[in-house]
Amino acid sequence: SSQNLSEEFAEAARQLKKEAPRIQFGKIDVTHQHDLRKEFNIQAFPTVKFFVNGSREDPIDCKGVRKASTFITWVKRRTGSSTVLINSTDQAEAIIKADDFAVIGFFRELHNDSVEVFCETARDVPEMPFGMTVSEDVCANYGIQRNSLVVFKKAKPVHNEVLEDGRQNKLDLTRLIKTFTLDLVTEYNIETSVKIFDVPVENHILLFTPTNSKAFNEIYENYQSAAAEFRGKILFVLVDTDEARNGRIFEYFRIRDIDVPAVRILNLTSDARYKMPADEVTVENIKEFCQSYLNGKAKQHLPSEKIPQDWDKMPVKVLVGKNFNSIIF
Repeated sequence: SSQNLSEEFAEAARQLKKEAPRIQFGKIDVTHQHDLRKEFNIQAFPTVKFFVNGSREDPIDCKGVRKASTFITWVKRRTGSSTVLINSTDQAEAIIKADDFAVIGFFRELHNDSVEVFCETARDVPEMPFGMTVSEDVCANYGIQRNSLVVFKKAKPVHNEVLEDGRQNKLDLTRLIKTFTLDLVTEYNIETSVKIFDVPVENHILLFTPTNSKAFNEIYENYQSAAAEFRGKILFVLVDTDEARNGRIFEYFRIRDIDVPAVRILNLTSDARYKMPADEVTVENIKEFCQSYLNGKAKQHLPSEKIPQDWDKMPVKVLVGKNFNSIIF
């Protein structure tokens, strides 16, 4: 909520006052400051912007940051070094074991395009530690070739991405790293929903099924198997249809009890929805559905209400998806 964010923001300001007195924190109620709201194009609340070197031109948006500790890391990485330079295996171990996740770049040299993109990415992912190394000993210790990005989860490497100079994209790396902070399949609930929508992966696939059904284990295993192949491209979400608190998401996708198990893809940018053509939730069907969607061949699903009996009785006609085309066009 806005109130929680405001408190965390104030806590970050208190902590940074001693450490970095040159960084000033302020808050504005834009309901009374219409000129400022217009000047900085404030669309959503709360919005946090970072102004650099006394300039009010092009402030940097601070998105998805919700905790005081993360605010502090975000600001520090914007004003100083965004990654720790690792010179020894002990140093690497300390970073890897300090948190649930750690990201380390193993490089041939400290100045190339890949390093630049890596450091830029670190600025936008303050939730976890970033380190980089050019040490042969450290690379040899983990058996990792140079120019690789490795995500460690609870001290174990869970993903190794080979970086090619000049080919990296900051958004792609951010997407990849943030996807690894979620499970292979993330169950949708009040706690995880914030995290799910924070990950910069615009394609979400959702499996709607009761988790206590006899067929659930097999369905879930198939879903998980397919998820491994599309990590970083499509975010796999599980929605328990027995959970009453998930009612709003069923309404949004127009899912009824008789429809489950059901699989849908949602594109967050366009809000377009797609329905898996096959009824059976098999590994093959899910993979085929995901691939056809990524190739732009999946048909958009436009759920529609029933045509009301009295839709044409009044001067203003009632339109739904089923009669929209025939009446309008």
